[in-house]
Amino acid sequence: MYNTSFIKKILLVATVVLLYSCDKDFNEIGEGLIGDNHFDLVPEQYGVTAFSQEVTPVQSNGLPFFGLGIYDNPVFGVTTGNFVSQVGLSEYKPTIGESPVIESVVLTVPYYNHATAIDPKGGNTYVLDSIYGPKDGKLKLSVYESGAQMYSSYYDSNGSLFGKLYYSDQDTNTPPYQDEVNFNTKKLGVPLNDSKDESQNAKFFFSAKQTIDSTVVDANAVKKTYTYQYSAPQMHLDLNKAFFQTKILNASAANLSAQDVFQQYFKGLYFQVEKVDGSPSNMALLDFLKPAGPAKITIKYKAKTAITTDGDTTEDKVITINLTGAAASLLKDNKNPIYAAAIADRLNKDITGDDRLYIKGGQGSVAAIDLFSKTDLIGYDSDNKLVNKPNLVSDELDEIRHNVIVKKWLVNEANLVFYIDADKMKTAEREPKRIYLYDLTNNTIIADYVDNSTNALDAKQNRAVFGGIITVDATTKRGISYKVRITKHIRNLIKDATLKNIRLGLAVTEGIDVIASNKLRLKNDVISEAPRGSVMGPLGTILYGNNVSAGDADKKLKLQIYYTKPN
Repeated sequence: MYNTSFIKKILLVATVVLLYSCDKDFNEIGEGLIGDNHFDLVPEQYGVTAFSQEVTPVQSNGLPFFGLGIYDNPVFGVTTGNFVSQVGLSEYKPTIGESPVIESVVLTVPYYNHATAIDPKGGNTYVLDSIYGPKDGKLKLSVYESGAQMYSSYYDSNGSLFGKLYYSDQDTNTPPYQDEVNFNTKKLGVPLNDSKDESQNAKFFFSAKQTIDSTVVDANAVKKTYTYQYSAPQMHLDLNKAFFQTKILNASAANLSAQDVFQQYFKGLYFQVEKVDGSPSNMALLDFLKPAGPAKITIKYKAKTAITTDGDTTEDKVITINLTGAAASLLKDNKNPIYAAAIADRLNKDITGDDRLYIKGGQGSVAAIDLFSKTDLIGYDSDNKLVNKPNLVSDELDEIRHNVIVKKWLVNEANLVFYIDADKMKTAEREPKRIYLYDLTNNTIIADYVDNSTNALDAKQNRAVFGGIITVDATTKRGISYKVRITKHIRNLIKDATLKNIRLGLAVTEGIDVIASNKLRLKNDVISEAPRGSVMGPLGTILYGNNVSAGDADKKLKLQIYYTKPN
């Protein structure tokens, strides 16, 4: 009797647990779905209002990498990217030695690349990554000493410490804002990269060739032998030896004694690019400040030291100057007139929405998105009964909450699908591989961004469940669409009626794992910051918006929600 009762209790508990698990699974159905398989469910479509928004001069320091070059995109216009950075000695208080004489001064900047094969002669063959524009593009590259003092932080009048902001437009010929410098007008002297080899200045190009350094094994041997050191592709510029002889080797010990003193003495480098007549140009994303292998100036020289013998014997010595500290990308856009008109403010833009959404990186543009269409006559009251509400504004979110709470519908999955206007984008070199949907109201992530899916081969493919990855046509190899999953965001809005239906933002991104935002100098009630991942790169795309013509109705931006509905 006892055993029978005990077994019944166990069965009862197991049944309750099983039912709970099934109900939980039922409610969570679709939580891990990727792709277009929705068990033949037909999505409900809801209205969306979206419009393009210009990104005004934007904070351009604090980036993980920086664009250098000129990217000519016929759809959006020409983007010019210059660069400025502080410099610092790898070792302060160096022992220079007596009568130093420079042998060589070389500036190197590593390129993003990947090896494609082993070179039979030694080393590897490479392909450069993050190059925008023709691979054979050329630039006039000039590297100047900068006369502008830069800082990583500053104290305000109350003694509070703040990070110093530098903006993308601090390179124009217009007068700068108060307490800001114009880096272009602060460059000093003549270019330091004055080699007779034009590939280092007047006709510079981003070369995919590896660099090879040779060292004599035995200088006294009848037949000299060498060892070779192969390095991945990098910028290699011979700099003016006389300048560095005076600036570094002949400098007072005090000026080389500490970082803060040195950075007041040698304020930094300014990289300027210009068009080369008759040649296409391009742009590269460069990791100037990479901790493991930063951009650097290597000064090789000979000097007498304590370990050298009497007479003319000298020692080979090296001093290294790293690009370090404060640095900024300096961007200038010569916008295509159609693009400029598309992102300009206009009356009631946030009410009607746009027929096309223009989103572009750098000092470009984003899209602002309001979910759900709004009506002003009917809605649901607190008891989920349909009533006339002549003095209130309701939206489709009321209807969704009613269907979930009263009709017991379950939200299986919710997506925003953005279709690319292939006709308008046909002259562009390529589309961005990734777009990023975020909380524009608060400049932060949305719930669906919390996605731990990773891609070991390509970090840009991380968070694949969240989405935003381009879908490409197998034949044309051009982009078709982007899909972003917002299931958690919609579920949260349904569960909590007090939760604000925030405005969303859409931007291109060069790094889906970068969630910080950079501040705009000119803020308005729509936008005050831009995603850092967007500021990092120059690409853009044109997407169908909500306010499209009847002929484009199948590509109209809509919110798609898949439900499981009880019989």
